[in-house]
Amino acid sequence: MGKKSLRLRSMVALLALGVFNVTIAHADDLFRYYQHLHANPELSHFEKNTSANLAAELRKAGYKVTERVGKYEDGSQAYGVVAVLENGPGPRLLIRADMDALPIVEETGLPYASKIKAKNAMGQEIGVMHACGHDLHVTALVGTARELAARRQEWRGTLVLVGQPSEETLDGAQAMLRDGLYERFGRPDMALAMHDSAAIPTGEVGVYAGATHAAVTSIDVIIRGVGGHGAAPHRGRDPIVMAAQFINQIQTIVSRNQDPLDSAVVTVGSIHGGTKRNIIPDEVKLELTTRAHSDKAMKIIIDGIRRAADGLAVSNGLAEDRKPIVKIIETETGPANVNNRDLVARVKKSIAKVLGSAKVSDGFPIMGSEDFALYSLPQREIPTVLFNVGVTEAEHLAKANAGLAYVPGTHTSKFAPIAEPAIKASVQAMSAAAIDLLQ
Repeated sequence: MGKKSLRLRSMVALLALGVFNVTIAHADDLFRYYQHLHANPELSHFEKNTSANLAAELRKAGYKVTERVGKYEDGSQAYGVVAVLENGPGPRLLIRADMDALPIVEETGLPYASKIKAKNAMGQEIGVMHACGHDLHVTALVGTARELAARRQEWRGTLVLVGQPSEETLDGAQAMLRDGLYERFGRPDMALAMHDSAAIPTGEVGVYAGATHAAVTSIDVIIRGVGGHGAAPHRGRDPIVMAAQFINQIQTIVSRNQDPLDSAVVTVGSIHGGTKRNIIPDEVKLELTTRAHSDKAMKIIIDGIRRAADGLAVSNGLAEDRKPIVKIIETETGPANVNNRDLVARVKKSIAKVLGSAKVSDGFPIMGSEDFALYSLPQREIPTVLFNVGVTEAEHLAKANAGLAYVPGTHTSKFAPIAEPAIKASVQAMSAAAIDLLQ
């Protein structure tokens, strides 16, 4: 038997035994790193320290690292990190982790909770929190980088590790691709990512085949009226009342125009209008997010919003130059994330070898969005898989599913992952999948 066959057989045997066990020292170090990230979150477009810390860790692991990769639409440079490890001829695999946090005041009570404050675009002081678990994603990337560097005798090819900025504003992946990610670092044969999930027991993994995340279209609607005195509303056209009418009407797009078997969501997340209680303003601004798993559903939503805006103008007797303005925000718009079914089968099998089949499920789709979809390119030429790692204590989750408890999810002030087992499972799962794919 040749040396190559012996090596492959040995590797298969090791995988079957589940050898991707992070050592205690390694695990402790990763958890300290996670705590530091969690306590020091940075908002989208401002990931300066997070990216620098990640770059330093990847250099220590033996990777060739490039910082400040990515250009936003306005020409400004992003804080993207790309680390490359070449290990002979073979496939090129991209593994991505997102780095940014959210404008939320943390209320978890954790000893390493964030106390960071920042100012938003309007100059208001806001809290900053890793309420979506990107600190866990970055930690898992560091752990995976170490594992794969230490086990390079077990795989062949090229690893491209990406620390991505600005996922929450849906322009980070776009910025890195605009800056020539694939031209500068090579087009990958496949790409992987992971995301934490409060709906899965900690340490377990869900791998869904198909559309995991919805497409998103961000829309601004400016309802224009005719301002006046609050005591004489008949002399103007009240945009606040019109905004209320509009909000109620667009809720029927999904409930009455959309196929209930084809998931879709329309949400008004922000409304701004007026300065004083007795003044009718000239306009009200609404910020909408719309989600859909199919192109057909998204078209129904956008067409419905436009019709509702036109109808609002007619029903309130507005002149043409005071019609509502509907604007799609292209920088916060993206396609559905679709896991490649063949790649899912391989990844799921690899993860089951190290975690055990009982800890690997089929997963489930959600209406949240992910700009990881962009790495597959417009026609999904590059097969990709994003899998979920659980972060909720199993007993607590069981009670929540029975309606007896509440589990704070992502994007909430009380989101507190059970991080240590989740980090370990993430590193084990991603390392096993990567080694299997890099043959």
